[in-house]
Amino acid sequence: MSTAPRLTALDASHRSLGATMTDFAGWDMPLRYASERDEHNAVRTRAGLFDLSHMGEITVTGPEAAAFLSYALVGNIATVGNGRARYTMIVQEDGGIVDDLIVYRLGEAEYMVVANAGNAQIVLDALTARAGGFDAEVRDDRDAYALLAVQGPESPAIMKAVTDADLDGLKYYAGLPGTVAGVPALIARTGYTGEDGFELFVAPEHAEQLWRALTEAGSPHGLIPCGLSCRDTLRLEAGMPLYGHELTTALTPFDAGLGRVVKFEKEGDFVGREALTAAAERAETAPPRKLVGLIAEGRRVPRAGFPVVADGKVIGEVTSGAPSPTLGKPIAMAYVDAAFATPGTEGVGVDIRGTHEPYEVVALPFYKRQK
Repeated sequence: MSTAPRLTALDASHRSLGATMTDFAGWDMPLRYASERDEHNAVRTRAGLFDLSHMGEITVTGPEAAAFLSYALVGNIATVGNGRARYTMIVQEDGGIVDDLIVYRLGEAEYMVVANAGNAQIVLDALTARAGGFDAEVRDDRDAYALLAVQGPESPAIMKAVTDADLDGLKYYAGLPGTVAGVPALIARTGYTGEDGFELFVAPEHAEQLWRALTEAGSPHGLIPCGLSCRDTLRLEAGMPLYGHELTTALTPFDAGLGRVVKFEKEGDFVGREALTAAAERAETAPPRKLVGLIAEGRRVPRAGFPVVADGKVIGEVTSGAPSPTLGKPIAMAYVDAAFATPGTEGVGVDIRGTHEPYEVVALPFYKRQK
């Protein structure tokens, strides 16, 4: 028997705006409000407002919280400064990626782990299982937060209109407690769009008040509400991996080209160390398929799972594909054999329903914002 999708604290706001809703990871989420292209372009040129309350927040506290997280995850959490955040991963014993995460250090012995919506329970269960033997507590805080994001070049100006927090001193991948439009919030300078922006963790009962205040403050700056559809094209242009597409349990961080997040030099053992040591050595001697960008010469859009071909042979697979509003062409990310991964490699195509459409191999990301 299927269960009804969960609703965020902003559900009524989305419906009043006429959003097209969709079931995403067990949540009823806004896919778009009007035009996906307009929403995408607003974030690239002005600002967009997102409801991301489906993400999974897990709090870890205790004297050994840092040591525990360094054991449970591949990163060195002990070196994360107070008020800073770090991108990392949790893997299986065999090195397969369970999820990619952001860990925020909220205090001397308090951390917040943010997992992807579809993996939140899996990550919670894994952390709980791995906490044995450590003086640390793992707490499910998914119901304690709503998460709003303001993304785009106008986001600092919009935020400055509703908070007196030191935004100029807030670095990328950092967070600080503050008040936004009268609402207590954790203000984080993080995002998944390739633009400057802020993610605001607040109590669910304050979400509508904050949404209204940000909408009002953002109106002179061209801010509009944005759904999950444009969030996907924004992250694709920025070359950011999506779990279930570029990242899976069948891949190690080294297979995904993200071996840099694995910190072998940290003290003590960590889950997956042995398997990841072998994966790192394999990557040196026999390079795995490499994640590259593909830009279409024609108009047909590649989708996840489509074969990448060259010389009549399959040399890889598309992981994500969509029309790019910024480039004006279809684009894709794909894992391809190392011999075909050099930008400019000729003769590469995508098999789209039996037709080999030509594609240009490019380095990721497709889009990089101007500083």
